[in-house]
Amino acid sequence: MDITLVEVAPRDGLQNEKRAIATADKIELIHRAAAAGARRIEAVSFVHPDLVPQLADAEAVLAGVRGSDEISYAGLVFNDRGLDRAVAAGVHEINVVVVATDTFSRRNQGCDIEEAVARWERLAERAQQAGLWRTVTLAAAFGCPFEGEVPEARVRELIARVAEAGPQEIALADTIGAGTPDRVRRLVTALTELAPEALPRCHFHNTRNTGYANAVAALEAGVRVLDTSIGGIGGCPFAPAATGNIATEDLLYTLDRMGITTGVDIASTIDTARWLGEVLGAPVPALLGRAGVFPDIAVAQAHR
Repeated sequence: MDITLVEVAPRDGLQNEKRAIATADKIELIHRAAAAGARRIEAVSFVHPDLVPQLADAEAVLAGVRGSDEISYAGLVFNDRGLDRAVAAGVHEINVVVVATDTFSRRNQGCDIEEAVARWERLAERAQQAGLWRTVTLAAAFGCPFEGEVPEARVRELIARVAEAGPQEIALADTIGAGTPDRVRRLVTALTELAPEALPRCHFHNTRNTGYANAVAALEAGVRVLDTSIGGIGGCPFAPAATGNIATEDLLYTLDRMGITTGVDIASTIDTARWLGEVLGAPVPALLGRAGVFPDIAVAQAHR
């Protein structure tokens, strides 16, 4: 089985960091991810700088990234101004978020669900005209920090509605890490049934230690695109107590042992996570860099 990992550390990973990250370090992170084998990288966000100051240098980051026909760079877009910036900066993909609850949507995007869907429809049409890959992410699909449980019927309804605008990809996001494998299977099944023309994708956080189990459940249900973050960094600045994404290297260990191909090198990713910890001034949450891979290749060779 071959799957695609979308590396989100440069965007979702860094957006919640309190310590200012230099543009050069963001560029270096993207270069390292690409060198390790990542071919889709969510590199930047085109939200208003006042809302997410950490990502205010989107244009400078993209200008500093080496071009390659093999790598697709994505940007998060919330409105028409953001799309204008994304097109001018030369992204290959846009990701538009529609939140599954009104309360979180208002805090995250300043609008309710209805307006968010309308924005997505408008942006999808413009992005299609610009020749961009279009992903719509249903955030808080597995639970909301303000409204609690999100009815599966609402998520199903939103899948059907956003699919009408012709996305090439629909992502289900567990923004606060509330999901469990059974719900993942049900919602992914609903996604593939209600939007058969869209590529299914999932975005998990490990807030409650279910992220990796949820990722495997998503694969078993038919997903072939998963978001991961080097070092397991990340979190939504508008979601209280939200912690990191599932770590690229930790998931790679599971997938490699299962014989699932990603094209991403685990050793290079571990090295990058260690470097990233130095940049952030604290060790990253991921575990593989501490425990090491199994079997340990160096030990095995020494005992031959």
